[in-house]
Amino acid sequence: MSQTLLEAKEISHGFEYTLFDDVNFVLNATESAAIVGRSGSGKSTLLHILSTFLKPDKGSVKLLDKELYRLKEGELEELRRYEIGIIFQFHYLFKGMSAMENVNVATMLSGEEIDDSLLEKLEIKELMEHKIGDLSGGQQQRVSIARVLSKKPRVIFADEPTGNLDKETAKLVMDVLLAYIQQHQAALLLVTHDSEMAARCNKIYTLEERHLKESL
Repeated sequence: MSQTLLEAKEISHGFEYTLFDDVNFVLNATESAAIVGRSGSGKSTLLHILSTFLKPDKGSVKLLDKELYRLKEGELEELRRYEIGIIFQFHYLFKGMSAMENVNVATMLSGEEIDDSLLEKLEIKELMEHKIGDLSGGQQQRVSIARVLSKKPRVIFADEPTGNLDKETAKLVMDVLLAYIQQHQAALLLVTHDSEMAARCNKIYTLEERHLKESL
């Protein structure tokens, strides 16, 4: 039986109004799941709650058998440094550094080494000495993904990671992410508007009318 890496129970959250209520969610090692739904439904907010950055109004989140919102801030930081990988639609790289220096930032913090085979799979190995500002948007996004995966996280949270990529590059990125979770007994949670990317995941959930529903 696969190890449960992420579990949410009865999550509710809102701002001026309730975004979602009574959300239950489980993600096991080697599994991938996509959350889809219309803009404004709360997908990114839910992702922030599951990935340690926003405490829910109600409910609990367990990551790697640890109750997230009972941990001290230093313990949360340790999870973010070693166990969690977060990929955004916008890459947030250091523009004055080279691609290699950007990836090195993550590996120095986590104590891991850069995997040349990962750079090859992402088709950026020959670009690593280039300054970030000299790379295209798609190349920069792949560098940001290399930075995340190089620290070897157990759970990857991805918020529209292929939203600014062409179809071929988006497929390449998804290939790498799905291969990674199999190789490292990790898990992937993806928020996306891209139905083709969602269809490649083991599970698809729709966030609508304040509830998270799994597509059967």
